[in-house]
Amino acid sequence: MKTSLGFRIFRTVALVVVVLSLVAPLVWMVAASFKTNVDIYDTSKALIFSPTLDNYGTVLQQANYIQFIGNSLWVAFAATVLSLLLGVPAAYSMSRFNMRKSALVVLMARVIPGVSLLVPWYYVFSNLRMVGGFSVLILSHMFVSLPLIVYIMMGFFDGLPDELEEAAQVDGLTPIGAFRRVTLPLSVPGIATAGILSFIFSWNNFMFALVLSGADTKTLPVAIFDFVGYASIDWGGLMAATTVVTLPIMIIALFVQKYIVSGLTAGATKG
Repeated sequence: MKTSLGFRIFRTVALVVVVLSLVAPLVWMVAASFKTNVDIYDTSKALIFSPTLDNYGTVLQQANYIQFIGNSLWVAFAATVLSLLLGVPAAYSMSRFNMRKSALVVLMARVIPGVSLLVPWYYVFSNLRMVGGFSVLILSHMFVSLPLIVYIMMGFFDGLPDELEEAAQVDGLTPIGAFRRVTLPLSVPGIATAGILSFIFSWNNFMFALVLSGADTKTLPVAIFDFVGYASIDWGGLMAATTVVTLPIMIIALFVQKYIVSGLTAGATKG
């Protein structure tokens, strides 16, 4: 009993510490977005202060953040859709035909640090006059999204029994028809999981957008740096801009968390 009670106390304390360490920075960020720069530096106004919406007015009006929000949505959506169109059939082929060498190549593409590719990419795309456009941003984000989708879907397809497709082919369907009418509908949870994670990674991508975007194609993570100057930092505007970047993804994650969990575990529990 003493051991069980001690373990429960330790577990509770550990959970509280972990949750506070994760939530406290977010709470401070949101609170600071409603403060003036003077109040942010004043420790006596850490909890009690007069809130202001001026920072959000600066972000949404003066800094063209509506355009940057649209840029981020377009790049993340296009990269996710294209990656799904390519990654789902590729994962199915690698799973059903046991193409482990091809899967290893995809894994290597996922493991390679993206920064090692930025210089050759910039050189190639600049010669093609593509730097600064949406197409190069979408292609670079697909470098992250496509291997992720392939590996999530490979695990999902591995958990689906082959007998379902064999039975469909006995009933007269072609292999492609069996994939389209039987396997694909069953893999919707995995596709949803892969698509959501791909969108989140693309939305948060900073490095590729910093180097390859232009003045009119900035995404939100890059646009945040407009509030960081050489002589001073607009902390209020910076916190408001960061909140605008963070909250949509947090809201999406809260609403779709059950689909993410079910999709990630489906490949391990089916079969």
